Amino acid sequence: MPIRTIAAFSVLTAAAALHSGAATAQPLDCAADSFAIDGLVVETAEHVEPGEDAPISHCRIVGQIDQREGIDGMAYAIGFELRLPDDWNGDFVHQFNGGNDGAIVPALGELPDGTTALSQGYAVVSSNAGHRGDAHPEAGLAGGARFGFDPEARSDYGYSAVAKLNPVATAMVEAYYGGDIAHTYGVGRSNGGRHAMVAAARMPEAFDGLLVGYPGFNLPKAAIQHAWDVQAFKSISDDIRTAYSQDDLDIVASAVLAACDNLDGLEDGIIADTDACQATFDIGTVQCAEGQNDQCLSPAQVEALRTIHAGPTNSAGEQLYSEWAWDRGIASPNWRFWKLESTVPPWENMPIIAVMGSASLAQIFSTPPTEIEGSPAALENFLLEYDFDTDAEAIYATTEDFPESAMDFMTPPGADDPELAAYRDAGGKMIIYHGVSDPVFSVLDTTAWYEALDANNNGRAGDFVKFYRVPGMGHGHGGTATDSFDAFSALTAWVEDGTAPGPLAASTTPDNALMPELADATRKLCPYPAVPRYTGGDEASHESFTCE
Repeated sequence: MPIRTIAAFSVLTAAAALHSGAATAQPLDCAADSFAIDGLVVETAEHVEPGEDAPISHCRIVGQIDQREGIDGMAYAIGFELRLPDDWNGDFVHQFNGGNDGAIVPALGELPDGTTALSQGYAVVSSNAGHRGDAHPEAGLAGGARFGFDPEARSDYGYSAVAKLNPVATAMVEAYYGGDIAHTYGVGRSNGGRHAMVAAARMPEAFDGLLVGYPGFNLPKAAIQHAWDVQAFKSISDDIRTAYSQDDLDIVASAVLAACDNLDGLEDGIIADTDACQATFDIGTVQCAEGQNDQCLSPAQVEALRTIHAGPTNSAGEQLYSEWAWDRGIASPNWRFWKLESTVPPWENMPIIAVMGSASLAQIFSTPPTEIEGSPAALENFLLEYDFDTDAEAIYATTEDFPESAMDFMTPPGADDPELAAYRDAGGKMIIYHGVSDPVFSVLDTTAWYEALDANNNGRAGDFVKFYRVPGMGHGHGGTATDSFDAFSALTAWVEDGTAPGPLAASTTPDNALMPELADATRKLCPYPAVPRYTGGDEASHESFTCE
């Protein structure tokens, strides 16, 4: 492992023969004509010296493959950036990007401890997943999702861009260095985490290890939540940005802490026992009593939060997505930015769910796609008019022009009943981490997925997949959480040495001003279903906690 299928690959000149020895041999020149792969167009080849945006010296290649015209008349290609360090460690990282993709994010391989794979000597590739997000300026804020009118662009975004690019990128790496790649890894967060989970299911022999951060593996279902949220907020205020003040959310967070902080044995601002908290906390406790109008929420506000956390349903009561976890991170800027109010003037400060989320639900995850005007008002209105009986079925629909539904091209095959037998049997290893306060993808959905995986592997899912829940962390790092931890080293040790990961030591990121009381402290993240419990000793040290 890995086994790679490379079509029509050849290396120019006799240079490859000169570099057919170990991976540490002198690499080829950093030049466009160093590679010859059918359909590959190299646009930039430059040697980069260490600097602000380059941790080490390396060769940077920018190019594209799979150029074509879509049924919408637009030009498409899989654009990519490949960075090849001068001091290569012999391994490769495929960086899966987030959001709607559409841009070539620098191929650094950012990791959850703040370091990068490139700085550690890995060759790294990054792509735009087969489309350009800036191709439709006329569509305004809906432009980044307009690629959804081409079925192949949809499938590239969902899974096939990775399948097409990975063998090309690995071939380029091996040609450049004149040696085989020792280990291949995939790293991604959010939609990038989904890419990684899809790769495990669709390309089980392509990656030795996958690092999966807060994955949107059920992204079309999660997008329905956007409409559910906006309609709930609208029941409180005509302006959803004012449905809850920051003080309102602080009241909720304080109440969750009061009910749950000590469930892990220590009141420290971290709610480590997530499951016990769901059984303990009652949002009704923050509702204003008769005559009370301070330090409490109105009945309408309480009911909206209860509705949102229960997840979307149709009129028959069928669950359309997941329930959500109560956690103190509900008061974080991250939760507000996604759900209620952004700081982006061109969006009229509307939240991400009402801008990017609305456009994606309409144009990528609905079949046939619904063209939507790119103004904040039109995007919000689409969500306000969303019908959970009829419109929600569009994520499963197909047409002659769109033979794959959104659930077909976005979710890992078998995600509703996962086993990952092929990935397991190929020796693959996976680490997943997810913030309990994630406002975009429910940690409870990922928990349910892991529990099903474990059941289908006779209670042995932990032999090849480890899952860590991060209390307080939202959609990404930051928030009221110890949100910095070295999961990648744990993954590589598992792949290369057979050392299975145990608890991870987590600290706050240097710029996290929301947890000053834990600025110099560490906390333990336990592989699910274990919970870190304080067992005595230094309250600032993760060593004082035991996974139980």
